[in-house]
Amino acid sequence: MTQEQWDSVDDYFTGLLAPADEALTTALRDSDTAGLPQIAVAPNQGKLLHLLAHIQGARRVLEIGTLGGYSTIWLARALPADGRVITLEYNPAHADVARGNIARAGLDKIVEVRVGPALDSLTALGAEHAAHPDPFDLVFIDADKANNARYLEWALQLTRPGSLIILDNVVRGGAVTDAASTDPAVLGTRSALELIAEHPKLTGTAVQTVGTKGYDGFALARVLD
Repeated sequence: MTQEQWDSVDDYFTGLLAPADEALTTALRDSDTAGLPQIAVAPNQGKLLHLLAHIQGARRVLEIGTLGGYSTIWLARALPADGRVITLEYNPAHADVARGNIARAGLDKIVEVRVGPALDSLTALGAEHAAHPDPFDLVFIDADKANNARYLEWALQLTRPGSLIILDNVVRGGAVTDAASTDPAVLGTRSALELIAEHPKLTGTAVQTVGTKGYDGFALARVLD
């Protein structure tokens, strides 16, 4: 199949099952206008995140990698009125765009955007969690891939048995199979997948996808007792 066919199928699925609304459309438009990279999740993948949060009965969500807040909106819409999303963004300009998009969607009361290197923000979250434990029910990891394993380790510390962890962009165009790769993104992704496979408190799988994002995929892990 060709990219054109993949796009056509995604357009059909999206139009039927994940139609755009003003908040989502504007979030993408304003992100493009601000010059953010066009790497937000596809609409049908955003709907998948939304459904997973619903199925999980999530009240607290951690997102590592905000970009323009598009995936944040999908996740936050799945939460109850007293729910909470904490989303971590390295770039202050991206965070400003995300805050505007989230506020326009009417979700600024339940979403907090924290700015800075994610590992620093996670260290602060760890200290907060140690003082007042309130674990996350779902963690979505979609930031710099070199640190995937470290993000996953933090996700384990900040969740509970039964929590769900989603790791995006794990296929790397097929390069994830290259054990000799020196690409930091491939190395970080392989380390995270190996951690899922080996950690006694995790069970998970990974799925290949094709679509508007090309040849891609995600990993899904559940925290065990």
